[in-house]
Amino acid sequence: MDIKLYNTLTREKEIFKPLDEKEVKIYSCGPTVYYYAHIGNLRTYLFMDNLRRVLRYNGYTLKHAMNITDVGHLESDADDGEDKMMKAAKRENKDPYQIAEFYTKRFMQDLDALNIWKPEIICKATEHIKEMEEYVQTIIKNGYAYETRNTIYFDTSKLDKYGVLSNISIEDQKAGARVEFDNEKKNVTDFALWIKAPENHIMKWDTFWGKCYPGWHIECSAMSKKYLGELFDIHTGGIDHIPIHHENEIAQSKGCTGHMPANTWMHSEFLLIDGGKMSKSLNNVYTLEDLKQKGFDPIVYRMFNYTSHYRNKLNFTWDALESAKKSLYRLKDAYKKQLEGMEEVQDNIIENYKIKFNEAINDDLNMPLAMSIVWDVAKNNIKSKKFADLLLDFDTVLGLKINENIEDEKQNEELPEEIMVIINERKQARENKDWQESDRLRDLLSEKGYNVKDTKEGMEVTKK
Repeated sequence: MDIKLYNTLTREKEIFKPLDEKEVKIYSCGPTVYYYAHIGNLRTYLFMDNLRRVLRYNGYTLKHAMNITDVGHLESDADDGEDKMMKAAKRENKDPYQIAEFYTKRFMQDLDALNIWKPEIICKATEHIKEMEEYVQTIIKNGYAYETRNTIYFDTSKLDKYGVLSNISIEDQKAGARVEFDNEKKNVTDFALWIKAPENHIMKWDTFWGKCYPGWHIECSAMSKKYLGELFDIHTGGIDHIPIHHENEIAQSKGCTGHMPANTWMHSEFLLIDGGKMSKSLNNVYTLEDLKQKGFDPIVYRMFNYTSHYRNKLNFTWDALESAKKSLYRLKDAYKKQLEGMEEVQDNIIENYKIKFNEAINDDLNMPLAMSIVWDVAKNNIKSKKFADLLLDFDTVLGLKINENIEDEKQNEELPEEIMVIINERKQARENKDWQESDRLRDLLSEKGYNVKDTKEGMEVTKK
């Protein structure tokens, strides 16, 4: 069965034809590990995971690389401001490498909590400085770069066209240039490849141009080339990467190898909060931990994401998340009823459902349509283990763990929010092996009228 994917480069859905008949090569832009990932960031990685699962469901093996940006990403996505890692180090009074290690670990924990399959290759920018340096040297040798006092810039005027993903107008870019535009730049769209490090800059390396650190964009080009080759199948990221980061990756690749790095470019849309943007000033930048504190398992957020296509904006509200929580419980309960069913189902009915589900996910990852088919099976009046097995088969794509923690979900539906907050705090304490805090929270639950029992399957909380 054909897979159709929307290609940002061509602005249309295309039948996906990988370079290799069996293996798909993917590169995904990973996090800048200077702070906690918020749920808007994580929507992009849920999309990435759905793509992986759909390709695997269709029989492909994957060679998938994702970077960890632990140096080079300035406050602006262009070339302005302070390196985000340096800024975080000052904020927390820590070494930038400590910052990177801490937030990388937290990001990986978020992926685990959301049941996101990790890429086969996870590569840190700081461990690939030599590859980036060599990539920059090739660009210079090919005549696509120039030096200023402190920076080696990519010369976008040497390209046949700059802005192939976003169709930006370079003239409009010039008209909107900032006052602090670097006068040593030849063109407003030129961007930093290599930057001379000031004396007090902690993250710097001995290179062909002295003590330097890389520009943000170069890491993805150098590492994708190392692990996937000069040309690979799919490049993914958030829609915010299109106008600068991904345009610059394409430019660099043309300057180094003479061609595009990927055949298909895929991007997930923004997550809105109560109909607007996330903002620290509005106090609505939520993390998975914030969701847990309000009694929501991270898998509920995964379920919530299936209410919209990845290329559409998704509006987050607490009411919508509560609705997703109830839907997830109903789905798990329906699976259990099917599992206990003794009725027979004809094989052609099972096969027909499989075909419909496969057609939905293969139509540019149409998860809302796929979920409608899942509900048709779950709610079927015939109760059969064959339907339960089919739902488990679908769950290899959904990743909702529909066969796990059914009783816990039912229990959580009946517990007050105040109690759920304490339960989640205690779960976190136990994960951190903070036994003193775990005991304190158990006693607090007891004071509020609840018994706590720790089992191999998890924590059981019941009303006294």
